[in-house]
Amino acid sequence: MAAKRFWLIAILVGAVFFGLSLLVPNQYYFQAGYVVLQYIVLATAWNILGGYTGYVNFGVAAFFALGAYSSVALYKLAPLPLPVLILIAGIVSGVVGLGMGYLTLRLRGAFFSIATLAMAVVMQTLITNWDYVGGSRGAYILRPAQVPILGNYIVYLFLIMLILAVITIGIARSIERSRLGFGFAAIRDDEQAAEAAGVPTLRLKLVATTLSGALMGMAGAPLPYYVTYLDPASGFSLSYAVNSIAMPLIGGMTNWIGPLIGALFLGTIQQLATVTISSALNLLIVGLLLVGFVVIAPNGIVGLFERVVERARGRR
Repeated sequence: MAAKRFWLIAILVGAVFFGLSLLVPNQYYFQAGYVVLQYIVLATAWNILGGYTGYVNFGVAAFFALGAYSSVALYKLAPLPLPVLILIAGIVSGVVGLGMGYLTLRLRGAFFSIATLAMAVVMQTLITNWDYVGGSRGAYILRPAQVPILGNYIVYLFLIMLILAVITIGIARSIERSRLGFGFAAIRDDEQAAEAAGVPTLRLKLVATTLSGALMGMAGAPLPYYVTYLDPASGFSLSYAVNSIAMPLIGGMTNWIGPLIGALFLGTIQQLATVTISSALNLLIVGLLLVGFVVIAPNGIVGLFERVVERARGRR
């Protein structure tokens, strides 16, 4: 019943946004909304491995850029509809995530994080030297100016990312209270005890890396059509990794709603700062908020809210 209610609410929200897309004349709102939705997908995908399982992944940019460059490669080979590109990018990134997990998940703690960061550096080097997708020069994508019914292509990208965000949140929510989610939590709390109890830790971690990598790649697939020019520096930007880690930390890492709240909160602030001051402040804002939340609310906004509710109940 709860799952049906969630998907019903998601469909209603999507219908509301679709209606707004036909009424709002200013396309900038959809450009900013696309970025925020993109970070919702990335933060939720990162949290499947980092929050649920406890393995901090610094290679977010690698999976995101892999999805973006998959679209570039397919665009040059044979232009396909964007939903098909997103699906293919998810498969490619998921396979890479499975391979990365098989090679690195025997490492733990900081060693695993460093290995994922090294993978991102290797991936960027390969893309920079791959002339077919533009190499260091970058690649241009000619997107359509209009689409049927919706009109502007930016609105179409916004709605595609909205659907992807709803699907990603639905996956994370279904994992949280499932047998798979309980296995992830056992690994996060004490991996050795989980192994002793018979939990197939390696298999579950491979599932987490595959699913997380696939969703990150799917988030990156529309990027070339959004920016129309993609080079390795922008595709592998540090801001993707920083924001994808900071948003679950600020929102809360142990449940599905934490990354959603963190992405909405931090993403909206960054978009406002970009318009009113400068986009150069985005990483500074992330750093200041992280320091503040580590001191005030180490369990994020969700943890802070739960603590306030518990205190109120205790007073009663």
